[in-house]
Amino acid sequence: MTHLRTSTVMGLVLALSCVLSACQSPSPDKASLKYSEELYESCVPCHGESAEGNPDLGAPAIGGLELWYVKAQLRKFKKSQRGWHIDDAAGKRMLPMAMALNTDEKVDIVAAYVASLPQTRPEPTLEGGNPATGKIYFATCVQCHGADAQGNIDEFGPPLAGASDWYLLTQLQNFKEGVRGTHADDVTGAKMRPFSMTLPTEQAMKDVIAYIGTLSE
Repeated sequence: MTHLRTSTVMGLVLALSCVLSACQSPSPDKASLKYSEELYESCVPCHGESAEGNPDLGAPAIGGLELWYVKAQLRKFKKSQRGWHIDDAAGKRMLPMAMALNTDEKVDIVAAYVASLPQTRPEPTLEGGNPATGKIYFATCVQCHGADAQGNIDEFGPPLAGASDWYLLTQLQNFKEGVRGTHADDVTGAKMRPFSMTLPTEQAMKDVIAYIGTLSE
């Protein structure tokens, strides 16, 4: 009888200990969120706590971007498919940040965290773009980026609506000048480069970006 009581008491103590331990330890979700935030801390100096971006550092707004696209770009930086060109100063700053995510799991966690953030709507910074002319130019972009510029994963085309206009201009220039999309292993970048060639001038680029801006409203 005494043995039975002792066993019962020990069982209750053990059960209570488990309950208290569960109450004191962070839930798996909270622990995962904390780890995600810790990994993202290295991105904050350039992209900001809310991933709102910083034009002065060449860091675009990335909050709310499609998960698959964030993953793909981080992996491109890790493999030096982006940021390798001597004229890609912003890309070179990004390279070591991506390298610090030294496992696929860390890349996936940071990408998921960025994708989970609310999308910011950066204020326009470019002037002089003509949306009406830009709409004509945008016809060649529809297949990959969608008629509403929301992207098309089947064509590996990221969303453009809501993006920082200065960043869109920079990347169009980079594609056209071979700063981006010319690495031998950058298949999707190589696909984009000829389309950048259809925009003959910076004015044409501003026009198409102005039109994309109307799709964000």
